[in-house]
Amino acid sequence: MKKPRSYERYEKKSDRFRGSKAPKNPISVGEEYIVTIEETSKSGTGVAKIRGFVVLVNNSNPGERVKVRIKQVSRNHAVADVFSS
Repeated sequence: MKKPRSYERYEKKSDRFRGSKAPKNPISVGEEYIVTIEETSKSGTGVAKIRGFVVLVNNSNPGERVKVRIKQVSRNHAVADVFSS
């Protein structure tokens, strides 16, 4: 059986690489927010930000204040639908 390396003896496996460097997503699927659409993306969807996290909002125009429900979350953005204006 192989001996553990010196740096592995007193560390947990999860601490070895200090975990993920990226911050956790501030939002999750199913949550509802009231946002203001800041601009339009190249694909035509509205762009809003929640605590600095980019949210792409379908069926919206810049300047609108809408209530959205998050339907998909990825590492760097989320996708939401308008369910009330």
